[in-house]
Amino acid sequence: MTLQDFARSEYVSLTTYRKDGTPVATPVWAAADGDVLYVWTRSDSWKVKRLRNDSRVRVTVCDARGRIADGAPSAEGTARLVEGDAVAGVRKVLTRKYTWKFWLVDVPATLARLGKRPHTGIAVTF
Repeated sequence: MTLQDFARSEYVSLTTYRKDGTPVATPVWAAADGDVLYVWTRSDSWKVKRLRNDSRVRVTVCDARGRIADGAPSAEGTARLVEGDAVAGVRKVLTRKYTWKFWLVDVPATLARLGKRPHTGIAVTF
């Protein structure tokens, strides 16, 4: 299992942990740059709130609904939130991988919020 196993997958299941240790898995888009896997999410999402309390994550290859196949690559790592001006770099990495699909999500959201982009990047290292 390598970082490229996750980078090649359309979706990965990002598992974050509640304060009581309960795991919560969410299917997300992810793209690799260097030795870091980047994820894109809304700033007000629960996964961001959970990561502020506990930086442990588990990443597993999955489908769009979060279903994990038997023997799917999986790894534990540490996540940090990427906010402010640094989010532009995360946006570029994801745009490079998902091209028009990412634009289809990002551009309308930006227009609906009058130019504001309330998103946060998540940088996962293994």
